[in-house]
Amino acid sequence: MGKITGFKEYNRELPQKEPVASRTQNYQEFNKGYSDSQLHTQAARCMDCGIPFCHSGCPLGNVIPEFNDAVYDGKWEEAYHILTSTNNFPEFTGRICPAPCESACVLGIHSSPITIEEIEKHIIEIAFNKGYVKPNKGYIKTDKKVAIVGSGPAGLAAAAQLNKAGHEVVVFERDDQVGGLLRYGIPDFKLDKKIIDRRIDIMKASGIVFKVNAEVGNNISTSELLAFDSVILATGSTVPWHLDIPGKDLNGIHFAMDFLKQQNKKVSAIDFTEQAILATGKHVVVIGDGDTGSDCIGTSNRQQAKSITQIARKPTPSKERLKNNPWPMDKITFETSSSQEEGCDRLWATETKAFISGEDGHVKAVQIIEVEYQVDDYGRRTLLGQSEPKEIPADLVLLAVGYQHTEHQLTAQLGVQVDARGNIIATDKAYQTSVNHVFTAGDCRKGQSLVVWAISEGRECARKVDEFLMGYSELESKEATHYYA
Repeated sequence: MGKITGFKEYNRELPQKEPVASRTQNYQEFNKGYSDSQLHTQAARCMDCGIPFCHSGCPLGNVIPEFNDAVYDGKWEEAYHILTSTNNFPEFTGRICPAPCESACVLGIHSSPITIEEIEKHIIEIAFNKGYVKPNKGYIKTDKKVAIVGSGPAGLAAAAQLNKAGHEVVVFERDDQVGGLLRYGIPDFKLDKKIIDRRIDIMKASGIVFKVNAEVGNNISTSELLAFDSVILATGSTVPWHLDIPGKDLNGIHFAMDFLKQQNKKVSAIDFTEQAILATGKHVVVIGDGDTGSDCIGTSNRQQAKSITQIARKPTPSKERLKNNPWPMDKITFETSSSQEEGCDRLWATETKAFISGEDGHVKAVQIIEVEYQVDDYGRRTLLGQSEPKEIPADLVLLAVGYQHTEHQLTAQLGVQVDARGNIIATDKAYQTSVNHVFTAGDCRKGQSLVVWAISEGRECARKVDEFLMGYSELESKEATHYYA
């Protein structure tokens, strides 16, 4: 650790953001970052806690105290190598991860946790600026070829790891750009697409081949895919849940991802053929209280919506941990996202009952009921009553209620088995599907989850593919222990 008493002397401090009035006028990232002295101070807060629970809180097993110590000492290349020993893309997780590592921070038991996510982002940005991030040229090539279907975070992580192992890697992406969820699911004000392009350029220079507009089972045959020595399916969980209630087919009701994808394409000056979905001048209702719902709010504010209302079924979360959510579990408390800061009405414990039609079959309102619960210290709910139905105006409804499973056209063509939930069957230990040389990773196996989990899945799957191809693997495993002088 850098400073023994640092956690006593310094408070948690997050970087300043651009003011709401200015940042909602564009789609640029608005986090100003730390000054050199702030970064030094925040790294100094990392404790000599003995057992760093942040390791287990992070799905990647990031070696957090060690890179904090390197940051404190200004050893940027060392910090970079420690961080990237477990995380291929800290520039992504440093921007969009909900930081379960911080929930598990020992300092967080009695104080505010270390600003791990921000420090992580600064390490990788400094590494890029100093020229430490270079294409992978040091591997010994094997004669094995691996196909990866899907270029989201799981597919990209698997590609990077297998490239490091010396295999020839080809990534098939059905969209017109590489990145999957990172490219078309996350707004630019949270993740500038230049950050993705910068990483893809490094991966291309390392020898990884990317084929876009390449949909396996359509313009890429399954026989071509299966001709590879091994295949990884990293197709994500892309079939959205819908609300099966009266009025569900009215015009003006859209899945959140369709709305977000269009805006990302506009920012990148990419044409699209679908009818434009715009919030400008409209009463917008966002159904769902997760990250995707928050992204819809931020995008609607930038499109200058007339009003924005977010509906959540669950009761208002507690401001403190409940007894069923003790440290070091991922913290479930009341939070306000940067997009919610920019303006919206938040309705908790609210059920959506129907969509009300206006002229020409277009939605004009959402019918809701408000439910009253008593919530005890363990999060158990007792229903006390509910309100009479009422309507809130809605010209645009965005459904952000999650995803069911991966699409099944490809799995059916390949003969890959899925479980009762629709996810591809493969164990945590093997990542191998019912087809011998076909593996899987990410949301299509695990179900809808976080980007950091997808990266972890891609890395672990790559190790199993390497073992399958070579009989052994020297790729890093999350279960391995890392030591640094």
